[in-house]
Amino acid sequence: MEDSMFNLKPYNRKNALRYAHAWSYFRNPNYMDFSLLGGDCTNFISQCLYAGCEIMNPTPVYGWYYWSPSQRTASWTGVKFLHKFLTQNEGIGPFGKEVTIDEVLPGDIIQLANAENTFYHSLLIVAVLGSPSPSNLLIATHTLDSDYRPLATYDYFFARFIHIEGIRTP
Repeated sequence: MEDSMFNLKPYNRKNALRYAHAWSYFRNPNYMDFSLLGGDCTNFISQCLYAGCEIMNPTPVYGWYYWSPSQRTASWTGVKFLHKFLTQNEGIGPFGKEVTIDEVLPGDIIQLANAENTFYHSLLIVAVLGSPSPSNLLIATHTLDSDYRPLATYDYFFARFIHIEGIRTP
């Protein structure tokens, strides 16, 4: 699909960060808590993204939405599925691209992988202190509930960074 079919809007990073700070240690009752079902991190990151874009992609299976625990896409709660949606989305909703650590901004996403290159955790960047590095990227996330936690305090093998480029609306 061409961008000309959609209106392009900026991602509201301030709203995403405001949401992250408000809910990083709590659970929004409008969403199921997936902590006992593999983790709540990507669900929380999707909530933050939604606060910053205010539109979901209702495409069955491959979109990005949450209406109830049984009416949601895998991309709302699954690490690899969120990555695929954001980096391949050509429809409505947020879209992004993988970037280097030097290109991240608050409101962007980090995903962590183990030595087998399996991505297992999603985090939201809430602050970049100086030149981006694991010690001065501060994050918010669920599962291991955190806010303003340095990325360097995590044990991981590899990190990928997703820069949210904008939002497409009808």
